[in-house]
Amino acid sequence: MAGEKNKEKLILDSAIALFTSKGYQATRMEDVAKGAGISKGLSYFYFKNKEDLFMALTKKAFDQLKDEFREVYRTKSKSGLDLLADLVLRISAFAKNNQILYDSIIGFLDLMKKYNTPEGRASINPLILESVHFQKLLEIHHDPAKIGIALVSQGIKDGSIRPQLQPEITFYTIWSMIIGFEKMRGPIEYEEREVKLTSENWEPGFIKLMQDMLKGTIQASKPTTVQTSLF
Repeated sequence: MAGEKNKEKLILDSAIALFTSKGYQATRMEDVAKGAGISKGLSYFYFKNKEDLFMALTKKAFDQLKDEFREVYRTKSKSGLDLLADLVLRISAFAKNNQILYDSIIGFLDLMKKYNTPEGRASINPLILESVHFQKLLEIHHDPAKIGIALVSQGIKDGSIRPQLQPEITFYTIWSMIIGFEKMRGPIEYEEREVKLTSENWEPGFIKLMQDMLKGTIQASKPTTVQTSLF
């Protein structure tokens, strides 16, 4: 069993390296097998096809992301609000350091939009639907969010987050903000831009805005009325 797990890890590590350097479409199963130091035939013993392999990689990505959530949740002597700020930083670091894994997570979320309608499901590659790893993903892809929801609930309980907020809605809104934050890094970091913003000053600004929203400290101010005469 240990030997099999080691082979699976070698194949996944090879796939991650090749998908990162060459891209998914340009990578062949024989390339992955060669990178893992095994025969092409043996690679098919562990993964039926490239689609099955990519679903396994995506499952690995969700497991690692869940570990990031768990590490934050295990932190003691911090408020729920501070833990959410820590979570933003950890997810951001995860995306930077594990780009292909993070991209596979985002890709799976897009895939779920199709899966949830009969028309969309019919358009998904059947090899993906047949993958045992895809079926596992259907069961576990909400696990990180469950921990995030618990963090919001903790913040409401300890008073760092305003009690009017509903934990599920609040966390999924925060997560959608984080996804948007990561997607916009490219445009922000592009040199020929007119926006005077960098990723270095945007990240702390993003966290502060999120915290102010959750604490309820953002208030609109009425514009000052100026008495003027038209004549």
